[in-house]
Amino acid sequence: MGLILGLDIGGSTTKVVGFEDGKILESVIVKASDPLASAFAGLGRFLESSGRKLSNIEKIMATGVGASYLGGDLLDKTTILVDEFVSVGLGGVFLSGISEAIVVSMGTGTSMVEARGAVVRHIIGSGVGGGTLLGLADRLINVTDFDMIDQLSQRGQLERVDLTVGDLTQIEIAGLTPSTTASNFGKLMGLSEPEDIAAGIVNLVFQSVGTAAVLAARLCQLRTIVVTGNLTRMSVGRQIFDAFSDLYGVNFLIPERAEYATAAGAALQAWK
Repeated sequence: MGLILGLDIGGSTTKVVGFEDGKILESVIVKASDPLASAFAGLGRFLESSGRKLSNIEKIMATGVGASYLGGDLLDKTTILVDEFVSVGLGGVFLSGISEAIVVSMGTGTSMVEARGAVVRHIIGSGVGGGTLLGLADRLINVTDFDMIDQLSQRGQLERVDLTVGDLTQIEIAGLTPSTTASNFGKLMGLSEPEDIAAGIVNLVFQSVGTAAVLAARLCQLRTIVVTGNLTRMSVGRQIFDAFSDLYGVNFLIPERAEYATAAGAALQAWK
C-alpha cells in the first residue's frame, strides 16, 4: 500500500500523519477558521513538508468532530471516515509500542478507551480538558494562550492554592503522602500570584483526568495508561502523571508524537 494519510479534524485544527511502507513518514498540524479550511490546509502543509505529491496519496482516513463536514473525497482522493474512539485506541498503543492499555485523549474534553490489540472499547468521557484549562485561565488570570499558561504554571507555588493532606492532619495516612491534594483550590489565598493560580488550574485538570484514568485502568484490570492529545506538552501535567504513577501503582506513558495519536490511529485503519 502506498502513502496513507490520517486526518484528525477538529473545529479549527487538523493534525495529519502520513504512513508510507507501514511507517510514519511525517506529521503536521495546522489551524484555520473552520474544519474544511483546516483539512485542506493540513493536506497542503503535509505535502510541502514531506516532499510528496498529491499523486502519491493512495487513501485518506479521516476522523474527529470536524470530519462530518467533509461531505466527500478530499482533492479527489479516496477519503474514508473512521470512528474517533477506535482511532484514539489504535494510535495510542501504536505510538507507545505496546499491545494493550487504557488510552486517554486529552483535547477540548477528555475521552478514555480500552485498547487490546485491534479491539477498542470506549470506557468513559469527561468534560474536563483543554477547554476547561483555557476557560478557567481566561476568567481567573486573564490568559488565553496555552504556552503562556504552561510557562506560568512551571513558576507557580501550588501550596498557595491547593489544600493538601499535610495541611489537614499530622497523622500519617496509609497510601497518601502529606503533599497529596485534599482539595483543589481549597487554600486559594489573597497572596496567590497568577503563576500560582496557573499551577492550580493545571493541577485541577490533570488530577481530574488522572483519577478517572486510574479508575478506568482498575476497571479493565490494566496497569498501563497511555496519554495522548495536545495537553501532553504541558511540563507540569507530565509531572502530575509521574506522581500518580507512584501513588497508584500504574504506569502513565506519554509517547512521542502524542498529540498526533488519533490521526495515526485513523491511518492505521486503512490496513484493517
